[in-house]
Amino acid sequence: GWCPLSPAGAQTTQLLVEPPWTPAVLWDRVTLTCQGPGTAGATTWYKDGQRWGLEGRDQFVVTEKGTYKCHRPGTGLSPPVRVLDDQLVLQVPARALLEGDTVTLCCRG
Repeated sequence: GWCPLSPAGAQTTQLLVEPPWTPAVLWDRVTLTCQGPGTAGATTWYKDGQRWGLEGRDQFVVTEKGTYKCHRPGTGLSPPVRVLDDQLVLQVPARALLEGDTVTLCCRG
């Protein structure tokens, strides 16, 4: 069957991770960027469920482990991104994966 895609469905806030691996690790010097059609420069950040004092900035370098989200007026809250402080980590590309995709796993420490 045919499923219409609502234009509003694409209007979401996204949290981009650089370098683009998940889970992210502190020793990678992780940069988080809040993206979306909502108001630029009006980003609110959250760390471990609490408001995080980086008002208005759309991008920052992570210095503490935790679970991060961002919010933009008009498009709402992003999905969470976890940043670990582990010594050894098994990572996958930080993008949507579908069954049948070929995936590169990266064991790093």
